[in-house]
Amino acid sequence: MSEEPKPPERPEQPEEPSRTRRFQLVIGTVASALLTGLASELLNQSLDSGGVVQWVGLGITVLLGVITIVQYGPTLRRTGHDVPGTPELRTAADEAEQWMIALGSEAGGMSAAEWYGNNQDQLVELLVAEKARADTIDDYARICDALEAWYVRRADPDALLQLSDLLSAAAEACARRDLTELAAARAATAYRMMGDLDTASTRLGISDNVATHNRTAAALTTRRQVERALLHLARADRAPAGNDRDEAVLNARDRLDDARLNRPGPDLAAEIAIGINLAVVHLYRQDAEAALDQLRPALARAAAAGDLSGQAHALELMGVAAWVQRNKHEAASRWAHAAHLYGEVDEREGHARCLQHLGSAEVVTGRLDAALDHLEQSAMLRTSDSEILTKYLAAARQASEPPHVEDDPPHLTAATWLKRLRGFFTH
Repeated sequence: MSEEPKPPERPEQPEEPSRTRRFQLVIGTVASALLTGLASELLNQSLDSGGVVQWVGLGITVLLGVITIVQYGPTLRRTGHDVPGTPELRTAADEAEQWMIALGSEAGGMSAAEWYGNNQDQLVELLVAEKARADTIDDYARICDALEAWYVRRADPDALLQLSDLLSAAAEACARRDLTELAAARAATAYRMMGDLDTASTRLGISDNVATHNRTAAALTTRRQVERALLHLARADRAPAGNDRDEAVLNARDRLDDARLNRPGPDLAAEIAIGINLAVVHLYRQDAEAALDQLRPALARAAAAGDLSGQAHALELMGVAAWVQRNKHEAASRWAHAAHLYGEVDEREGHARCLQHLGSAEVVTGRLDAALDHLEQSAMLRTSDSEILTKYLAAARQASEPPHVEDDPPHLTAATWLKRLRGFFTH
């Protein structure tokens, strides 16, 4: 692993049950990431010629994890020195875990992204080469946790699925049902990100079937509830306007309520993440004020925690709410602020989404030169194609009428918005 940049130091904390704590950390990490990206991609595909937000798509992927990491990170115990094992694996796990905590934070967020970009391949090679052993499996799982946070942040479901397969094989070799349960939940996230909702649901069922009953069980149960909420929203996106879509959205809200009620103990990070997800559900139903009721406390808590990624996501969704309320000036201000914060921690997908929001809004209002500037910057930052971005770029370049995204107002769909959540649960 490269030595530079160096991860931020963490103060020594009283020791506590490390496996449970790390498990909650990762769980929160992935949950966070899974929920926050929903809204931004939603709006990405949203603006029609009349300026009405239309929600098209659903691919939740990247924010809850960052918040949970910030919340739990300082209290994590570095357990690599507690058990014998492979020094290289232990050192890699310690370093990857520290950088995972820094992802998205004002203290080292940019450096963490740089570190993962430089070291992700070596971490995977280490996992592939490592023979599963009972005395090293926890360090192995810690590396998987860290990589999950990174892959969800980068919206890379193929890499996430490979990670699930590696952990599943190691868990089976070491007879670790808790890790088998986690690997199946992780695979569900990957398949949902790919759009294979049936397989995602099947993997969640497998995770349920092998669930353990120890202290970490509640955390994984919460993760499955969040993941099921995202599956309901994805199905709502595919359903025609009407009762089926409305029922799917209500089911998503119920699962998030269950996650909030059943989370394992006081958990500010999970509370922020679930609140953001509930805001997405409200926006899906065009209830902007109810969404803001969730987003305002989430923004304040993320700011208090020094979580720039969480602040950016909340601001991005507040911009969406402002647009729904036809307050275009406030929407643009929120998106510009969110874009700046995303840039501060090198979250390129979030930065690209906000630029796309700004550019699409400029197309709607007829300021095509400004629109083109924002949209071209968004295209350069994106790591995947966006049909809506392509259409608005064409409109800005040809000075033509903005494209109309077929939908049936006042119903909204949420699919694309959800593409930015990070992993909620890891080991």
